[in-house]
Amino acid sequence: MITEQQLSAVIGSTAVGPDGKLGTVGEVYLDDETGRPEWATVRTGMFGTKEAFVPLAQADVSGEELRVPYDKDKVKNAPHIDTDGHLSPAEEQELYRYYGLGTGTTDTTVGMTETTGRAETTGRTETTGTARTTGTTGTDTRGSVGHDTSGPTTDNAMTRSEEQLRVGTRSEESGRARLRKYVVSENVTETVPVTREEVRLEREPITDANVGNALDGPAISEEEHEVVLHAERPVVEKEAVPVERVRLDTETVTEQVTVNEQVRKEQIELDGDGTNPRR
Repeated sequence: MITEQQLSAVIGSTAVGPDGKLGTVGEVYLDDETGRPEWATVRTGMFGTKEAFVPLAQADVSGEELRVPYDKDKVKNAPHIDTDGHLSPAEEQELYRYYGLGTGTTDTTVGMTETTGRAETTGRTETTGTARTTGTTGTDTRGSVGHDTSGPTTDNAMTRSEEQLRVGTRSEESGRARLRKYVVSENVTETVPVTREEVRLEREPITDANVGNALDGPAISEEEHEVVLHAERPVVEKEAVPVERVRLDTETVTEQVTVNEQVRKEQIELDGDGTNPRR
């Protein structure tokens, strides 16, 4: 059970359930009759845009965490009720039914304590005023300095935000190159010198030096002499020889690319009675 002395620690703390973080505590609602903390709103959803009510009957504070016995789905699917600073009796009864906390009345019986943290006696004291919200001081802050009329109570300043463009680079595949080897045929013409033998008839007169050979044999006869002729012909052989090595390599080229993108930013202007609006 959360006490009024613990309100400053509860507001802005991190709500934690059995399965982990639920969100950030935005507001605490006090019972109109007793002034005790009854409910807390927890900002859930993307960027904390949704607020769900969580009962504080079984909650406790540990450091900067508000621990409740409800998981994420239970809190996320709670009945949607506007956080307008006050819970009506019907709204509180709806929340009590959803969380299984009975009717929301304060019943006491000697020697008995329900799990809701409410003692029971034979008499019934119904809390018809239900709950009201509190800020960091534990009291209703409507009309005080810094009350945000469009959302939860804040301090006396407004935060102005703007988008900033952060441009970087990332490496991605832009194409592929590959080496492919194939065979082509071409005609090669070369001139090769070749030699051949031809017959040439030579005549020599009879001299004292060759007369002996000339008179060797019959005086008159028929004879045949034969000479073998030789000639060179081109001979072609093919041989595969390596001529070069080819590989793929890459080089980095830097170029300037202009990026054009819209960014949003908030502007704050003063708008009040008797004053001119100004930024």
